[in-house]
Amino acid sequence: MKGYQLEFFTQENKRHGGRHLGEWLLELARSQGIRGATLFMGTKGYGHGGRIHSAHFFEIADQPVEVTMIVGEEEADRLFDLLRQEQVRVFYVKSPVEFGTLGEEGS
Repeated sequence: MKGYQLEFFTQENKRHGGRHLGEWLLELARSQGIRGATLFMGTKGYGHGGRIHSAHFFEIADQPVEVTMIVGEEEADRLFDLLRQEQVRVFYVKSPVEFGTLGEEGS
């Protein structure tokens, strides 16, 4: 199948709808029937401003967060329409991919 790999980059302290933005994105994907998404917690990174973001022993609010999912074209269109409606501000990467499953289920 052909579709897109979507990656959303944020920080632990960013929120939307009263929830952490990464968790909110994960739940949005699930509610839209997207087959899978993964939330990654980063150790350290920097954004367009060049400022280092990292998880510290006593403070994880600045910790980098990435949400990744593989979607079909219609799923991507629907997801981005919802993000625009919700006025979510988040950096993303949308890359064309080919995807599928190999082998038998349960192996």
